[in-house]
This record gives sequence, structure tokens and C-alpha cells, in this order.
Amino acid sequence: MTLPVIAVTSGEPAGIGPDICLGLAGSPLPCRSVVLGDRHLLARRAAMLGRQAAVRDFDPARPPEAGALEVLHLPLAAPCEAGRLNPANASYVLNLLDTAYAGITRGTFAAMVTAPLHKGVINDAQSGRPAAFFSGHTEYLAQKSGTEHVVMMLAGGGLRVALATTHLPLKDVPAALTRESLCATVRILHGDLQRKFGIAAPRILAAGLNPHAGEGGHLGSEENDTIIPALEALRAEGIDVRGPYPADTLFQPFLLRGADAVLAMYHDQGLPVLKYASFGQGVNITLGLPFVRTSVDHGTALDLAGSGRADGGSLIEAVKTAVQMACAAGGNTQKAV
Repeated sequence: MTLPVIAVTSGEPAGIGPDICLGLAGSPLPCRSVVLGDRHLLARRAAMLGRQAAVRDFDPARPPEAGALEVLHLPLAAPCEAGRLNPANASYVLNLLDTAYAGITRGTFAAMVTAPLHKGVINDAQSGRPAAFFSGHTEYLAQKSGTEHVVMMLAGGGLRVALATTHLPLKDVPAALTRESLCATVRILHGDLQRKFGIAAPRILAAGLNPHAGEGGHLGSEENDTIIPALEALRAEGIDVRGPYPADTLFQPFLLRGADAVLAMYHDQGLPVLKYASFGQGVNITLGLPFVRTSVDHGTALDLAGSGRADGGSLIEAVKTAVQMACAAGGNTQKAV
């Protein structure tokens, strides 16, 4: 039986990443999932949670053991206590990503799934080095792979919502929306819906930026000056993108029927709706990368680490989605029994 091998980075070691990764052991997944992390940390966390998960070292030449958690061991840089951040482990967290990326470029892994990390602690560890500012998984992986433009999309609850801008203060969003950036975002969204989701002719609905989508220029000029011209240019290229629609009425069944994705103009315009519909089962997807990367729809939840109360549903969905995308894109596979 040929199964894709999926790299799962365990994320911030003090958070719930190790907890939810343990839930992959014995899960009926359509892949061979390999957790990247410190095997001793995972074993200790399993003991804390009262789980019987057997931790086994990953060997691509050896069939996996039924019910065991396959781990590619990467040692912690410093001691770790559940719920307590330690900036000394920032290098460990980045090493998880570097190793997963290297495995993808070698063909060992068909896709990457990431458990949550803590951006603040990574930046605290790099204080005094502004050039090394870490803004998140998406930007880090884009830089490593030499990808100029990537798109953040969340999927769940029957919705796919992509973002024209991501982690920006609201006051900076209008200036960040240009015709060029919108066109680049929609082209990536359209192309990856085709290549990685197998949708031959995607239909995309775009939100406006302002209330009532600007109401003809009376509530803002961005629709008339930027968004509408960009969408017209994209339609001239043969891309089925519609709008801009007022965001307060866009997420209605009669509009969403037949749509494959929604493009929101900023983070908190589209994601509250999707997370309301799917939280705990949503998947964060990076579009535009030359490989498949998915992630959970939540953060490190330090207060839940080691408590047994963390829900691993989003990680399971992220792995399933990565498998589907990798297969649609013709991703690499490894022989597994």
C-alpha cells in the first residue's frame, strides 16, 4: 500500500503542540504521519496525560508499527516545562521547520503540517536582531522557499476564506491593498484551488473593504480606486472572481452556494465567521508555496498544556487536508506497509 508521508512539526514545546501530536498515534489517517520533535518531551507529556502512546523513531526504510507514534527526534535546546515559555527553545522550534522543509525538498515528506508556535518567544530570543524578526510560519516558509507572494487561507465549516492582508494593524490595511497585490493574491488562490484542490473552474467571491462595499464611494474610495479595477482585470484574464460584496451580507447561503472560496480584505473580516462555523476543526493553509503546508486554527494555549483538555481535532483535520492536497498536486509518496 502506498501512503503519503506527512511531516508534523510539534511546535512550541511548552504549549499544546506535543499534546495534540500524541493524538496522531493510532488515528485512522490516510497517511504515514511523522512527528518532528524531542522524543523525550513527547514521552513525558504522554505520561502527564496518562496516555499509553508508544514513541518510535522514524525510519523511512522500515514499516511503521501499528498504534505507535513515529517521531523524527530533534532534541530540545533547553529544558521545557508545560505552560512556561523558554526563549532558549526558539532555535529548537525553528529547527523543526527547517527539518520538515529539508525533508520535503529531498522527497522524504509529501507535505508539512504545523502545530502552533509562539511568535513572541521566538522574537524575544532574537532581541537586538531586527532583521531576524519572525512574523509567523507563513512568512518564514515563504522566505526559505524563495516564494515572493503567499496567501493565507482557512478552511472549515464548509467554507474556504483567503486573506488579502494578514497580520496587520487595521490602520495599515488600506495602504497595503493595491491593485497589484490583489491581483497576485487572487491568481494564487485561483491557481492553488485548481492544482491543490482539483477544482477545474474555481468561483471566488471578494468582499469589499468598507461598510456596504463603499456604497459607491460615499463610505470610502478603496472599492472604486483599487478593488473593482483589480477584479475587472482578473476577470479579463478568465478568472471567475465576483464582487466586491458588502462583508456583512457576503456570508449568506444564497451567495455562497456554488462558490469555492471567499477573499476577505483583512484578518478579522473573514476569519470570525469561519471560526464560528468550524473552531476546533478548521485548517490553516498556506497557498502559493511550492509544497503543501497546513496547520491548526488555534494557538499554543499554554494554560491547557499538559492538562488533558486540549482538543486535537484541528490537527487531525490539518493532516487529512494535507493528504488530500498532496494527492491532488501529485505530491511525493513513500512506500508503507
